[in-house]
Amino acid sequence: MTAQIDWHSRAATQQFEGRAFINGTYCAAARGKTFAAVNPATRSVLCSVAECGEFEVNAAVHAARAAFDDGRWAELTPVARKTILLRFAALIREHADELALLETLDTGKPIADSLAVDIAGSAYCIQWYAEAIDKIGGEVAPLAGNLVGMVTREPIGVVAAVVPWNFPLLMASWKIAPALAAGNSVILKPSEKSPLTAIRIASLAQLAGIPDGVLQVLPGAGTTGRLLAEHSDVDCIAFTGSTAVGKLISQAAAQSNLKRVWLELGGKSPNIILADCPDITAAANAAAGGIFYNQGEMCSAGSRVLVQREIYPQFIAALQIAAQAYTPGDPLNPATRMGAIVDQIQYDKVLAYIASGKREAEHIGGGDAVMTETGLFITPAIFKTAPDTTIAREEIFGPVCSVIVFDTPAEAIQIANNSEYGLAAAVWTSNLTTAHTMAKKLRAGTVWINCYDEGGDMNLPFGGYKQSGNGRDKSLHALEKYTELKTTLIKLD
Repeated sequence: MTAQIDWHSRAATQQFEGRAFINGTYCAAARGKTFAAVNPATRSVLCSVAECGEFEVNAAVHAARAAFDDGRWAELTPVARKTILLRFAALIREHADELALLETLDTGKPIADSLAVDIAGSAYCIQWYAEAIDKIGGEVAPLAGNLVGMVTREPIGVVAAVVPWNFPLLMASWKIAPALAAGNSVILKPSEKSPLTAIRIASLAQLAGIPDGVLQVLPGAGTTGRLLAEHSDVDCIAFTGSTAVGKLISQAAAQSNLKRVWLELGGKSPNIILADCPDITAAANAAAGGIFYNQGEMCSAGSRVLVQREIYPQFIAALQIAAQAYTPGDPLNPATRMGAIVDQIQYDKVLAYIASGKREAEHIGGGDAVMTETGLFITPAIFKTAPDTTIAREEIFGPVCSVIVFDTPAEAIQIANNSEYGLAAAVWTSNLTTAHTMAKKLRAGTVWINCYDEGGDMNLPFGGYKQSGNGRDKSLHALEKYTELKTTLIKLD
């Protein structure tokens, strides 16, 4: 499909909406303040975007609260919400090319990925929760004969969803789909680095029939998210981003109204390759994808590749070959598999980590700044390193692979778990017992066996242990974040 589209011509004529969406209307920030949406592949300005502040936050929260209290969405039957959300998903599919182009221009990711993963996954997520919500019932507790005890779920109220820049629409969908399906009003705050698809889908949601005030979009910097976290009329905040910012959001929520806080945070995920790995080439290809896909800008990236000593020579040779598929290129070329780093700040950060790796570890190859006239591109970097170097401990969010050699499975588990993070992990082995044993011992929210980063299906929950956060996105478990349990007891005398 992408090969039949001249994406450069499309980009040249693309119209951009940069205003906030509050109570059913696109509007500029009251102070007139804006920031630039920049294409990282060219560093050209796409458009000016409203930078929302206290006035916009208060207006959006007021509209969301009014919409919730009058029941225009929350009191619709689940079937009615389902019908509207299915239309919303269909409209995202109908506008998939436009949304994919916006995502690629805004983030620098390859257009083929934007279309096949980000936009398709977003529509699927919204459809999945739409189809699920009218099939979830409550409970009747087993009590004495003259008592009826019912346990029901109700929407929590006003939900603020603060989402990151690496998968802008997909991460937004993971939040807004279950929150809307459950009957909440939602205020979506996209990253200032990638706000364009979030702003665009607001009008699609309205077209689908989501009432005014029920889904609003507030672009802005970190201050906008902080104001939402501090606001005493926000009932819940769901955040995906760095652990450092997640801690600040938790503090702000605690100091305001003790709103529910759900955090999906950083990661430094171990990808463990045992000597009895069933296919070293397949493991190397998966390891390359696990860290170099999306320019390495993934919280679940397999940035620590742990390799058993006896297969290290074969594996590292296969990994170097696999990395060649991720040579950065024009994001609008459908054949490109790795695009541009999202902005200058992240670009400089990744290059600083690569410089650190060259001082502390053995540089296998890559990590070069690819100089175009203006673009922000870095080739895949591979290091052989000890477990305690900076690049092996800290989340980089870039195409930097730390390969760590171990001798025994027990040592691999110790290295893998010796991290403040616990988002994901993988084990490659031909032994079923080893797979089960190691999976149980790994302190991570997801463990893949003989694969990496599989599981786009919405039936599987996603989230982390330790400082990788709490709660789960995806699956029916996500609905637990956006609902309150109510016990109703009736005496039948």
